[in-house]
Amino acid sequence: MKSDIEIAQECVLDPITAVADNFGIPSDDLELYGKYKAKISDELYDKVKNNKDAKLVLVTAINPTPAGEGKTTTTIGLADGLNRLGVKTIVALREPSLGPCMGVKGGAAGGGYAQVVPMEDINLHFTGDIHAITTANNLLASMIDNHIHQGNLLDIDTNHITWKRAVDLNDRVLRDVVVGLGEKNGVTREDGFMITVASEIMAIVCLAENIKDLKEKLGKIIIGYNRSGKPVTAKELKADGAMTALLKDAIKPNLVQTLEHHPAIIHGGPFANIAHGCNSVRATKTAMKLADVVVTEAGFGADLGAEKFFDIKCRKAGLKPDAVVLVATVRALKYNGGVPKTELAEPNLEAVKKGFVNLEKHIENLHKFGVPVVVTLNNFVTDTKEEVDFIRSKCEDLGAKFALSEVWAKGGEGGAELANKVMDTLNNKVSNFKPIYDENDSIVNKINTICKEIYGADGVEFLPKVKKEIAKLEELGLDKMPVCIAKTQYSLSDNAKLLGRPTGFTVTIKEVRVSAGVGFIVALAGDVMTMPGLPKIPAAENIDVDDNGRIIGLF
Repeated sequence: MKSDIEIAQECVLDPITAVADNFGIPSDDLELYGKYKAKISDELYDKVKNNKDAKLVLVTAINPTPAGEGKTTTTIGLADGLNRLGVKTIVALREPSLGPCMGVKGGAAGGGYAQVVPMEDINLHFTGDIHAITTANNLLASMIDNHIHQGNLLDIDTNHITWKRAVDLNDRVLRDVVVGLGEKNGVTREDGFMITVASEIMAIVCLAENIKDLKEKLGKIIIGYNRSGKPVTAKELKADGAMTALLKDAIKPNLVQTLEHHPAIIHGGPFANIAHGCNSVRATKTAMKLADVVVTEAGFGADLGAEKFFDIKCRKAGLKPDAVVLVATVRALKYNGGVPKTELAEPNLEAVKKGFVNLEKHIENLHKFGVPVVVTLNNFVTDTKEEVDFIRSKCEDLGAKFALSEVWAKGGEGGAELANKVMDTLNNKVSNFKPIYDENDSIVNKINTICKEIYGADGVEFLPKVKKEIAKLEELGLDKMPVCIAKTQYSLSDNAKLLGRPTGFTVTIKEVRVSAGVGFIVALAGDVMTMPGLPKIPAAENIDVDDNGRIIGLF
């Protein structure tokens, strides 16, 4: 069996100008990064902004398992399948982070015959967006410490600096560090790093409408507090202009292609377990002016990526999704039913029945947002007819359409059934989308709503320090924003070991802080960390380059 990278390298790519031309995008509106990658100019959106909006389809999934669900692969294969039906479709995805690529997850450009290419470039440095975000983040960090060293006119309290440095790699030793050691190296203080894709600047780039909005959001970033307890912003440090300059190209969406030569807009890469998990507003809105249907995805399971897509991105950008595709696999349901990873290929209808409760909860949750649901089962040769028929019947009983997907093996052709079910839904079902809570409600009530309605918790425990943090935000008038909960992706609860559909649990909120620039409140639940570590055997050990510069190994 060929690997993903072998399949991608066998593809004869079309020049990106030709891919763009097929969708009515003039070459003058492309900023080329070689033959097969481009950024879309600022001027293009102004030209097409009065076009009718495309239908918007979100692809999400059940809670991820070691077996893999294939959400991004399904997203790409669905877009190719729709284009095969003659429906003008663009896929809009996030950019991969180098941390997971070199760590445990591998690449994020799809798989098999449902990929975006050039996948090596996309999975590595791409057009440099994440590096620019890293640099802007660390510029602000260096200006904070320099300001303190040079006299501290803003009276910044060095014990209450909330801004952290960033790097786009998994590196656990950087979670907590001490800076300023040695003579004449600034003020010694505790600091730390987060992975770039969890940073507030990544979220800002993804939610900014234009360069003016970007600068305004960057200026509102709260870097910490002064000795009087008042917030200190990036604008007060006079860092917003330079940060905007570093991000002037990174804010522009990137255009590449699928293996079947259809356009793919890939831009922004926030994690969904510790950030808001969606590609950029600019990418989605641009795609919606250039196509009849736009297929996008949100990270991890629907309890994280989809909830944040609906409650944060759609709310802030004024988007109204028309349908949602929920990805599952027989193997993943068996895993949720208690079957070890080594036995997932064996027929086990009883385990499927037991594990179906995870899929059931996600269907129920998505219906709470008023959006029609199509469940798709990523098909494997080890799946039995009895297992598939059971899942199909149960999904239809819950009011969701059902389709098998074979996009990994067959590309867009393998997505025909799913594409037809999606079009039937778009043509015959009305979306009554609405967020699940009022952003003007209290922080406590918003967190309670998400934890009880989406996760299925009995209640929420707020640690004593969290209650003080919430009271502080309320005092400062920084509480009327959406909430972004950071928690494990592996369970509906905040405990990664609780599979299926946990009940009788309480979510523990360990920290609450405000991302005033991007405009949401971050609540950390359970043991989630904003800087991942590498596994015992990192994916980087399997990546190599031959003498001709050709990448070999796995992403």
